[in-house]
Amino acid sequence: MKLSLITAVAIILLAGFVVAELQGPQVTSGEAKDILETTESPTKPTSSNEEADAEEDSNEVPNNQRKAAKYIDDQMTAAKKAAQIAATMQPGEGGDGKNKLLQLAIFERLWNEEMVRKKLQEQIETIEAKREPVEAVDPTQEEIEAQSMYERAMEIFNGANPNKRVAHTLLRKAAEMKNSQARSTLAWLRIFEQETEYDLSYAAKEFEELAKEGLGQAHLGLAYLYSVGVGGKNVSQPLALIHLTLAALDGESLAEMALGYRYSFGINVPASCEKSLSYYKRVAAKVAANVKFSSGPLVHRVRLLDESENPGSQETEIVDYYQLLADKGDVQSQVGLGQLYYQGGKAIKQDHQKALEYFTLAANAGNAIGYAFLGKLYLEGSEHIKADNETAFKYFAKAANLGDPVGQSGLGLMYLKGYGVPKDPLKALNYFTMAADQGWVDGQLQLGMMYFTGNGVKTDYKLALKYFNLASQSGHVLAYYNLGIMHAYGIGILRSCAAAVEFFKNVAERGTWSSHLMKAYTNYKNNNINEAFLIYALLAEVGYEVAQSNAAYLLDRGDVTIFHDRNEELIRAFYYWKRAAAQGYSAAQVKLGDYYYYGWGTDIDFEMAAALYRKASEQQYNAQAMFNLGYMHEKGLGMKKDWHLAKRQYDLAAVTNADAKVPVAIALLKLQLLAKIESIKESPYKFIFYLDENIAANWDLYMITILTLLLGFIMYTRRTLENQRQQILENIQQDENTIEQLNNENATATTTENDTTNTPSTLTSATTTATTKTTTTTTTETTQDSKNDQPSTSSKTSTATTSSTSQITTSTTSTTSTSASSALPSAASNSIADPTE
Repeated sequence: MKLSLITAVAIILLAGFVVAELQGPQVTSGEAKDILETTESPTKPTSSNEEADAEEDSNEVPNNQRKAAKYIDDQMTAAKKAAQIAATMQPGEGGDGKNKLLQLAIFERLWNEEMVRKKLQEQIETIEAKREPVEAVDPTQEEIEAQSMYERAMEIFNGANPNKRVAHTLLRKAAEMKNSQARSTLAWLRIFEQETEYDLSYAAKEFEELAKEGLGQAHLGLAYLYSVGVGGKNVSQPLALIHLTLAALDGESLAEMALGYRYSFGINVPASCEKSLSYYKRVAAKVAANVKFSSGPLVHRVRLLDESENPGSQETEIVDYYQLLADKGDVQSQVGLGQLYYQGGKAIKQDHQKALEYFTLAANAGNAIGYAFLGKLYLEGSEHIKADNETAFKYFAKAANLGDPVGQSGLGLMYLKGYGVPKDPLKALNYFTMAADQGWVDGQLQLGMMYFTGNGVKTDYKLALKYFNLASQSGHVLAYYNLGIMHAYGIGILRSCAAAVEFFKNVAERGTWSSHLMKAYTNYKNNNINEAFLIYALLAEVGYEVAQSNAAYLLDRGDVTIFHDRNEELIRAFYYWKRAAAQGYSAAQVKLGDYYYYGWGTDIDFEMAAALYRKASEQQYNAQAMFNLGYMHEKGLGMKKDWHLAKRQYDLAAVTNADAKVPVAIALLKLQLLAKIESIKESPYKFIFYLDENIAANWDLYMITILTLLLGFIMYTRRTLENQRQQILENIQQDENTIEQLNNENATATTTENDTTNTPSTLTSATTTATTKTTTTTTTETTQDSKNDQPSTSSKTSTATTSSTSQITTSTTSTTSTSASSALPSAASNSIADPTE
């Protein structure tokens, strides 16, 4: 078969590619030249528990140069094979001239690669020569003393009940003696601790000076300041990325986590799962190495947004209640409090000494859980409890005899590791199996480890994967780590970089630094909002979703006083909500949708808002997102108007959350009203809606105007009726005064009659005068009533007055005649007074 020149070139390239692939991933020739020109000294290697990671994670220049040299050797081998293929080509296959040119090009490449290899080899030898052992300079006595003070201060800080005042004093003395670590720690404390003077500018200055010395903590501090934009630093993500990289090279775990997070989500860097995996794997290995027996430190992830919407009970009061029961001898309360003090909680700080006390009380009552956890405390040991394998075995055995899975798992671990007893993998397997069958997480983990390593049993990766998954459901940090290893290397399962990153990220977030979450929450509860925000902001840069949402929440409420521009606060809150939403927090997705909907910290984008609401409703079944989607369907915002879909979303919101039933009922009522209006538009009365297009466009303004006029009319009517009521009351009061006056005058007339019984003309005159006054008063009342448009009342008054007048006149005549004939003045007096009453 005749080969063309193009085919020959393809064969050469293919041969080189195959050889390179067989040798595994290597650096490119361009990278080799860059390394050749590098004159930096070797950097400190990153520690790791895995032998396979040691070579991969090493950042030393000589190792990279050896890789480059190996790459060149591989390429030369491939080129030689390609040259041999080209040399066997017949003269007619592409022409003699072309073959010669091809061979010359190949050998020219070989020559250039050989020159590069020689130069690279010389560079390696030069660096190796510089790495000859050099006599180390002994530290001075002052440096030793300063380092001792620093280490003592950190021991106090990390203790169960730290005396922070003493620790700060030691740190200040060590810093005055130029100890770099002490200076860096004090700078961090100036940002976060209440016991020190709050000073971001001081921290920034210290970080800059210490970063010049190559201190990783200082680079991490500068990265934090540039990321958040505080301490006199403007936000600069490129500078933050540079300092994070330098801090990671020095082995700073938080910097490695931050880089892992950025590469995982593509934040200011190209997304790269493999790079993210590399960083997270290093941190996860450190965290896993510090986990001894238990499931690792408890992480308190309190979301401030959820707490504000659903305030829970007072944990402190509940703990006090259980302590009261425990003091009265309630065994279950003693066990519960012991477990709280053993792990630590939201309202209780971890305290193994108190845990020991409560477990002892429960064990004295014969409680199996009390026995088991006493065994754990003595097996693990702590600051105030000395490890004692013999005592631990005794308590584990008592618990196991009572069928407790914690005790069974503890015995299995002691037989597996040989703690105080001879190693016996078969007994360990038996105890772990019994504990795992009862669902105890440590038994599941250890059983998975035995199948993974083949210790005492035949290696079975599928069974190992099964038990690791079961243990991970209970949150065991080592189960997450082992699952990360299996997914990262494809052991017993198809390799999945994304799954491995997720597992390692979970492990990394269980490190000792997770306690800062609780510290930030405590500051928030104590109304130290700025300090709480700064801690949340640091953990947000590291990748904690709960810290991102909490930082956004504080900025959203406007409680942070570090920034003086409200718009700047909203922009920052927008980016924190965005990061939290990207990690799957549904409430953050809803808040981010609100920011797009209202244009807070960004431009208004109804389509993006609708997409976020839909994501939160479909993935997390968020009722608020469903309601918002219904409203946007109703109004046609960011999507086509569709009242049927709007009703569907409203109904789903009501079904998902009972609290949404009232607003959903109102929304559905409004939707039905709109539907009725639309049906009227299709009826013969539709002309009403087309009188003026502005009415439909500005219906709310018209409605407000109508309601205002209606309210004014009601107020005017009520005021008029009130005036009339007041006038009637005044008239009644006048009538009462008039009647009282008449009674007084009649009484006066009666007295006069008694004095002059033989003068009837005087009585007649008095009676006539009274009658005249009564008539005058009645006329006045009638006139007043006429003014009030009450003719019926006036008629009744006139009739009554006339009747009274007639009676008075008749009585007067009768009295006069009686007085003249019988001289009885008392009878005449009674006749006059009665009609008046």
